[in-house]
Amino acid sequence: MYKIGVLPGDGIGPEITVQAVRVLEAVGRRYGRDFKFTEGLIGGAAYDAVGHPLPPETLDLCHNSDAILLGAVGGSKWDDLPSHLRPEVGALLPLRKELGLYANLRPTRVFPALINASTLKPEVVSGLDILVVRELTGGLYFGKKSKEPLAGGGYRVIDTLEYTTPEIERIAHLAFQMARKRRNKVTSVDKANVLESSRYWREVVTAIGTEYPDVELDHYYVDNCAMQLVKNPRQFDVLVTENMFGDILSDQASMLSGSLGMLASASIGGEIGLYEPSHGSAPKYTGMQRANPIATILSGAMLLRFSLNLEEEADCIERAITKVLDLGYRTADLMEEGKELVNTIQMGDRIIEQIESGV
Repeated sequence: MYKIGVLPGDGIGPEITVQAVRVLEAVGRRYGRDFKFTEGLIGGAAYDAVGHPLPPETLDLCHNSDAILLGAVGGSKWDDLPSHLRPEVGALLPLRKELGLYANLRPTRVFPALINASTLKPEVVSGLDILVVRELTGGLYFGKKSKEPLAGGGYRVIDTLEYTTPEIERIAHLAFQMARKRRNKVTSVDKANVLESSRYWREVVTAIGTEYPDVELDHYYVDNCAMQLVKNPRQFDVLVTENMFGDILSDQASMLSGSLGMLASASIGGEIGLYEPSHGSAPKYTGMQRANPIATILSGAMLLRFSLNLEEEADCIERAITKVLDLGYRTADLMEEGKELVNTIQMGDRIIEQIESGV
């Protein structure tokens, strides 16, 4: 039995998460796998129920699971709460820290059926397949912060960017290992012409690169990398970078595929992986069943692959999604002339049909 903790969260989170669970159940039936799903509270839903976005019971559930499937957290309803109680800050950051999830993997690929969904020309994005490896527990987001009043009025605000040698080494090793399973190329992204932390980042990554002579390594400044992602994204295979740069670049890269609704992600590094779509909670669409569940379903495929080592089962989900898109089914975010519009539940149904048909 595989124990999977399910944290639906806020907004559209419950709607998309239930479709991913249904798909995983279909895979379980096809391959004779026993998945046990247990739900927990997180984010604004947890705050409303128990007064904290990350209750102890949820942490216990995570520690007692083989992997975690997360929907989405946050929304304007909770924006005025103190920082430590806001869903994004009070739930996601401490959960990553608690579980030792130091790496975020965010793949961006263009499905052939969606080549016209990207805002870039088809010849620019055709065949695109990039993996962003983002350091997740260091940098500005976790450094010391302060807000000090100035004698003449106003404030001095400080966010500290800190990295240690082991933090850089472990994310670099992971990037090179991922590249060996792909096209053997790593691009390290920094701002070494300005930042001391970036100069050291480049130094450490270069040293680690010597241990992987079969993998090509190059370095880009973050501003140039952002430009190249739009100009010539197919030059990249694996991008590895620090926390804030990775946050920004992975969102930029995600849009190359045409919709955030197609982008899965995995946060790994500890014994338990956390899998979630790259988009937010989209509270204005709550209850409308118009959200695209594919990102969450693809996150479920990553869960099978990286946490449970069920490669064939993960491939099955990806084949089913490819087939459904080839058949012309689209949620609202991907809709184009001549295609068939389906809602959240119907998209889940179509994918399950393909899994059950033996695709």
